[in-house]
Amino acid sequence: MFLSKHARHVVILCRGASLSAGVSRYLIDQIEETPNVSVRPFTVIDSVAGQDHLSELALRDVNTGSVEAVPAAALFVCIGAQPCTEWLGTVVARDDHGFVLTGRALFKDGKRPASWPLERDPMFLETSVPGIFAAGDVRAGSIKRVAAAVGEGATTIHLVHQYLATK
Repeated sequence: MFLSKHARHVVILCRGASLSAGVSRYLIDQIEETPNVSVRPFTVIDSVAGQDHLSELALRDVNTGSVEAVPAAALFVCIGAQPCTEWLGTVVARDDHGFVLTGRALFKDGKRPASWPLERDPMFLETSVPGIFAAGDVRAGSIKRVAAAVGEGATTIHLVHQYLATK
């Protein structure tokens, strides 16, 4: 919506049928009411092109595989809310969707995880491994907003200092 105030036209590409799976209803309503914003479902970027600056996108229809070249002056990428934490394996506890569990979210029936080795409870942003912290969208229960992630990042620095002070 911010970009629509500065661009002639904003096109939102959606890999699926609609934005409803990952976007709040109030935002979908705003998008639908904004004349210079359109949504293109079942579409992904196949490639980008330009000399010294972006000038063209190749857009692929995910259903048919057909590719269409369209002019473009700018590109903002927001790829969704997949946590992409598979690389962690079983090092830290994650929920069923792959988001990292921290702080009180680690507790079951009011008790610390059996694997927790310390006398104290896990700190707010601390994972199931003492001294490893998670902040932002990757964390289970996070607000999923940039400002919140920045705040959690700043809070993590404070918590790391607290953790190191006990070592």
